[in-house]
Amino acid sequence: MADEEAGMVEGVSPAQSPLVQVSFQRNDNRKQKYLEAEPKFLGVTQIGLSAYQILSVSVFLAKDLSQISTDIPFFISSLLVVIAGSVAVAAQNLHLPTLRACLGMQIVACVASVFNMITTLIKMEMQYFYCWHYSYDNSTIHIGEICHMIDNTQSHFYAEGVVIQVTLLAISVTLASYCCKVANCCAPAPKVPVITVQAPPVQQ
Repeated sequence: MADEEAGMVEGVSPAQSPLVQVSFQRNDNRKQKYLEAEPKFLGVTQIGLSAYQILSVSVFLAKDLSQISTDIPFFISSLLVVIAGSVAVAAQNLHLPTLRACLGMQIVACVASVFNMITTLIKMEMQYFYCWHYSYDNSTIHIGEICHMIDNTQSHFYAEGVVIQVTLLAISVTLASYCCKVANCCAPAPKVPVITVQAPPVQQ
């Protein structure tokens, strides 16, 4: 009798534990996708380009080649981009609150880059020097040539500034998209299917 009951239990066991079991689990390695964006390289690039813009505009302002009314907001926006780059580098530890802070700062950096781009285009259209062409005095002609040289230098500098702001905007959008995928702010974390194959019981 005991042998028959044992045989019945063995017959029911494979039905209760199937050979293939499918379950859905969260992907613990999902945060590693943020590292695919090369956040250290992009963050340092953000910091370097923004620092270059701040120093260059400071030189123009010190030489009275710019206006402080437009430069102060430009400085503030550039500092925000520097902070965003620093947070992007710090988010390499894949700590979830840091990743969310990185997402927020990159969105702010996008707005700041667009603002700086518009400000740079406005500065490009503004003329701080007036060149005279009506006098035949040699000294006036010499001053006029210097004036044109400074004006051309400013135009090239501001055109370069627009290219830099477009680059900073692209970097901010890239980092923000990767942070959004990892930080689960836009949607809950997707679950990946996990297939478990169990070995059939060995019959003796």
